[in-house]
Formats: sequence, C-alpha cells, structure tokens
Amino acid sequence: MNVHEHAQAASWRTLGSGMGERHLTIGELARSTGVATSALRYYEELGLMPAPTRISGQRRYPESATALVGTILLLRDCGFTLHECKEFLATHTRGDDWRELIRRKLAELDEQIARAQVARRAVAHALGCPHDELPACRNFTAALEARLAGLPLEEAHPH
Repeated sequence: MNVHEHAQAASWRTLGSGMGERHLTIGELARSTGVATSALRYYEELGLMPAPTRISGQRRYPESATALVGTILLLRDCGFTLHECKEFLATHTRGDDWRELIRRKLAELDEQIARAQVARRAVAHALGCPHDELPACRNFTAALEARLAGLPLEEAHPH
C-alpha cells in the first residue's frame, strides 16, 4: 500500500471521529459533493458512511466525509453497485486487498462491453436493412428464430 492509499484507508477508518476537523451540516456536505441530502442519509442507512456526530440533533460530518462521498460517486461512475461500494470501502478499513473487487468489476465490465458490441452490430445491421419491414428480412427472421430457440444474441445474430 502506497502512502496515499494508506492515508485514504486511515481517513475512512477514522471518518466518524473527525478530530480537529471542521464539521459540515448535511446540507453543506450535499452542496460540496452534489449529492442530495436524502442520498447521504441513505448512504448512512446502508452503512456506506458512518453515523455522524449530532449537535443539537443535527448531523455533523467531518470535512473528510467529502472524500468518502466522492469515492462513492467515483465507484458508482465505474459501475459499482452501492453494495459493492460498501464492500470496497470495508476492504480498506479492514486492511484487505481491494484489488480482487476491482478485478471482478473489470471482468463484469468486459462482459457488458462485449454484449453491447454485439447489440450495436445487430442494431446497425437492422438500420442498414433494405427491407421496409423487418419481418421481411431473412436475417431478422433467422435471428428471431434463434433467439426463440434459446440462443444468446451473439449466436442468434453472428453478423
């Protein structure tokens, strides 16, 4: 673990305390991250974020919570579910290797990309079809029969 990773893991472990940090209200955290207050409460409910301290009943988050929310946003942008985000963050707090989670996500993304490429080829092929009605197209009916026979799209439409 490099120095940056170690510091980030430590900040996730100590997020709840925020000793010496300025504290943000939920509204301030929402504005600084672009995440709705309802989503921040949901993250807390799911255990993605530790319960913040409360002052006069108001949630108060340490400034370091912005990095945690940013990490969740980045992971979501990369296709991680909220459950996977929680698992990823937990690997850091336990000192586990997060790379296996990343490897699994990469394999999943590769599968999604391959399916999307097949779908794109099928749609592009349909767009270039000279028939006015797709059911009149021999390729379309062959792909339809293959799909109904249980073949996946990449086998039903190999073009």
